Amino acid sequence: MIQPESAVSNRRDLQEKLSVLRRHILKKADEFLLHKDNRWLLIWISGLFILWIWDLIFLNRPAFIAVQSAFFNTLFVALLGSVLALAFAWLTTNALYFSSRRSQHLYAGLRFVTDLIRSVPQIIGILLLYVLLTGMIQKDMITASATILILMALIIAVFVFPETTDLMLERIEHFRRRDFFNAMLVCGISEWRIVNYEILWKNSRIHLFNKLIAVIGMTVFLQSSIDFIVSVGLSTEISTLNFPNTLGSLLAKIDSKQDILAIGHTLLNPGYVSKLFFNHLQGISVAFLIVFSLLCIYRIADGFARRHRI
Repeated sequence: MIQPESAVSNRRDLQEKLSVLRRHILKKADEFLLHKDNRWLLIWISGLFILWIWDLIFLNRPAFIAVQSAFFNTLFVALLGSVLALAFAWLTTNALYFSSRRSQHLYAGLRFVTDLIRSVPQIIGILLLYVLLTGMIQKDMITASATILILMALIIAVFVFPETTDLMLERIEHFRRRDFFNAMLVCGISEWRIVNYEILWKNSRIHLFNKLIAVIGMTVFLQSSIDFIVSVGLSTEISTLNFPNTLGSLLAKIDSKQDILAIGHTLLNPGYVSKLFFNHLQGISVAFLIVFSLLCIYRIADGFARRHRI
């Protein structure tokens, strides 16, 4: 049966549109993968997805739920801590900049406080505040898991925000030496708008976003380290019963530690390596999530900085 000419024409048009769409998708995919940060973001997501499928198949249900909740809790604290650190840095930058131009005594006090926070090693400062948080949990002053996670993010943000503050102050000082700063002041634009909108937002948000990515990786590292220390050396009972699962606390549990020790066993018995990914999956999954995420976040931050030449 001969098809009508209109039907043939419509099919030809549809094929051409699909071909154009396919070329457009391939072009966008090539452009996306051209950049190092995008490639590592895709590698990170793909690796997490493959691990999730593997754990879903071979890891027992309670351990699978524990690993999954630990990862999402850690990611939540890292993202929230980074956002809080950015907010603290923005407020501190404004306070330092405008106080330096209006009140030297106030500026000296604010600078002393920020330098004092900076002088305390991050892991020590966070550990001390974790001790206070642990005591509050022990006295039933805090019981909700969401509240505990928010406070964990807040504690970490307090000790990581000074680096972002330094970046903001450097950007402000860089643009203050430009002619446009004084030109805007002469035009009647408020100094607050120049600093916060023209400098920090319009001309520095790429730098701040790159710093935010780096802070996320730093937060994951600090949180995992501190949670491991708290779970092992401070109060195992409190961490196990009342703290929400995180990658660090889950790594400190006896099952995970035995799984990690099994890796050393394979050095003397290489044939045992095939059993690691089936019989010792919880500890290996947690360790992989920490190391793999830190590596990918570092590569993403480095690729983002190279792409934007910052």
